[in-house]
Amino acid sequence: MSSSVYVAGVGVISAIGNNVAEHLEAFKREEAGMGDITMMDTIYRKKLPVAEVKLNNDQLVEITGLPSETSRTALLSLIAAKEALADAAIPGFESLRTGFVSANSVGGMDKSENFFVDFLADNSKGKLRNIFDHECGSKTEIVADQLGITDYMTTISTACSSSANAIFYGARLIKNDMLDVVIAGGADVLTKFTLNGFNTLMILDAAFCKPFDENREGLNLGEGAGYLVLVSDKVANTLNKPLYCKISGYNNSNDAYHQTASSPDGTGSYLAMRGALKKSGLQPSDIDYINLHGTGTPNNDSAEGTAIKRIFDPECPPMSSTKSFTGHTLAASGAIEAVFSVLAIKHKVIYPNLRFETPMNGLELIPEKRFLTGQRVNHVMSNSFGFGGNCTSLIFSGI
Repeated sequence: MSSSVYVAGVGVISAIGNNVAEHLEAFKREEAGMGDITMMDTIYRKKLPVAEVKLNNDQLVEITGLPSETSRTALLSLIAAKEALADAAIPGFESLRTGFVSANSVGGMDKSENFFVDFLADNSKGKLRNIFDHECGSKTEIVADQLGITDYMTTISTACSSSANAIFYGARLIKNDMLDVVIAGGADVLTKFTLNGFNTLMILDAAFCKPFDENREGLNLGEGAGYLVLVSDKVANTLNKPLYCKISGYNNSNDAYHQTASSPDGTGSYLAMRGALKKSGLQPSDIDYINLHGTGTPNNDSAEGTAIKRIFDPECPPMSSTKSFTGHTLAASGAIEAVFSVLAIKHKVIYPNLRFETPMNGLELIPEKRFLTGQRVNHVMSNSFGFGGNCTSLIFSGI
């Protein structure tokens, strides 16, 4: 059994960058990725802002070398996973017990939607190869094959906590000596189904979102992918480059309150954070930064804020929602924000919560509003809370 699980590599793609370096520059510039819809044919163009990756499918196909009919989900997933694996630079990778634990919620729905536009107009049209691998697990298989991983692969789909749970699960596989290396994270892309569904729930903001602000009106949907390369003690000792940090705490809880809403008192959020702290052996005062789930919806932010006050009051650590940059990337959000959390430890930075102006009534929580450098950042908590009350908190610690 490995005594610790370390982060050896990171990779990310989102609306603010196509790799890790570009993300750090976007944070420094305090430049968000939201804008008008350009890649979907929808009635909500010019009406609802989204956070699109700034590469079209043809460009992604050229970068990855995958076939043109490959879903955008798999294309983004492969780019981020390959960056993470290259970053880890693990000697003798092929001889190790390796796994790929990946999350998504839409699978190949982007391709399916395009197929049915033609098919419904004329049943003789449409290419069936564009929908045969619609389900979520096929995206994991495509990327695992490209990475050369055959020992273990699985897909997790628990809404917005999906890729945080993938990291959680990957850490446990290593901790229990089942694998030596796990590439864990997830990807999700914008689809009309998702946009229409969230709009029906009346939780989308027609302006750029402002998480944790009293006058917040909803979230902006985003897309992207993020992965961590997790390694055991044995593998960590063979690396020729410094490790980023270790994953010291994790917990999943479920308040079972509602299909899509968080419990008003933040029960699930509270249990997830408390459980992660207990697992890590840390006290609330040890946490140097919280990467908030912070979607910008009235319900989510008040529930998360209530739970944070319950645990950390009266000395709440610096906190912010990076969804104010990337939008809400759904199943990918936990992993993308885990990458940000790891980078916060490495570079000693705290990210701003863009567009915050007014604290929430009764909570008075004030997120960081500017990009801060030279900070004491040794322990970071990252929150990811999904539909159905599926709540996960991860804690990363410097080494």
